[in-house]
Amino acid sequence: MKSWIIHKMTDLHTEKQPLKQVEMPKPHPHAGQVLLKVKTCGVCHTEIDEIEGRTPPSFLPMIPGHQVVGIIEEHHGWREDISVGTRVGVAWIFSACGTCEFCLSGQENLCAQFKATGRDAHGGYAEYMVVPEDFVYLIPDIFTDAEAAPLLCAGAIGYRSLSLCRMQDGIRLGLTGFGASAHLVLKLVTHMYPKSEVYVFARSAEERKFALKLGAVWAGDATEPPPYLLHCIIDTTPVWKSVVEALNCLTPGGRLVINAIRKESIDNNYLLKLDYPQHLWMEKEIKSVANVTRHDVTEFIRIAAEIPFKPEVQEYSFEQANEALLDIKNGMVKGAKVLMIE
Repeated sequence: MKSWIIHKMTDLHTEKQPLKQVEMPKPHPHAGQVLLKVKTCGVCHTEIDEIEGRTPPSFLPMIPGHQVVGIIEEHHGWREDISVGTRVGVAWIFSACGTCEFCLSGQENLCAQFKATGRDAHGGYAEYMVVPEDFVYLIPDIFTDAEAAPLLCAGAIGYRSLSLCRMQDGIRLGLTGFGASAHLVLKLVTHMYPKSEVYVFARSAEERKFALKLGAVWAGDATEPPPYLLHCIIDTTPVWKSVVEALNCLTPGGRLVINAIRKESIDNNYLLKLDYPQHLWMEKEIKSVANVTRHDVTEFIRIAAEIPFKPEVQEYSFEQANEALLDIKNGMVKGAKVLMIE
């Protein structure tokens, strides 16, 4: 089968072909697994974190990709709601142990044996993939394959971030960065919390214009103060600068939720500017987001279908995998990017 692989750690500032296309054997499912014929796979900044070594693959070569939509070709399990021919999705959570205190309390995202799709097990930048049947999600007919893919990561992690904000109707929410996840959070807040206002911090004028079009009440640069202090801010950027700047914009008792698997070290010195009285005094909080649970994925897909709303997507052919990654690296982001495998 045709596959894109991560075959070495490299810097995307200098490497323009970080993924290598190869032929690999078609995988075979075992008991409790399904074989998917992949239709599309979302492209995420986390793939860049893998390639550049901030969250390296468990082994090499690795097929990346964790926003996968496909058709079940073989089913070797016991779930009665899926069968051969069912369209399903696969998210960042590939598996967890199921028996630890975190799994038993619904916090499988914190499981010590958490495995990530495309990092700890082969993902969706390929024609086929195998996944445990308990970690696939039914896709409502309202979504095309391309529209469904970003819901599985960008949407689900955005939903988890919003939950960690202790969101209530009427609070002022900030979003730093305006890529796939942030634009879905804005769509979700607009529908679920109509009295809340969303303020967007983005580095490009194009992103700011896009945010205002989708319903943000204000959009400015990362260093630009909003007209009002904000109750909560979700940071979706790969850098530290936005974290420090966001803390300046919180109300007393406000919370900053960092929605990122890793932060780039390029501006680590910016942390030296972190000042306790200025940035953290008055009971401000910083909360990280770690992975997602199956509940996050299922609930976000359900809500998106019920409202309904759809992500803004930019499609790339299977042959354009490297181009899609470099576009994200270079800040050419509007909505979500997806690879069309078939």
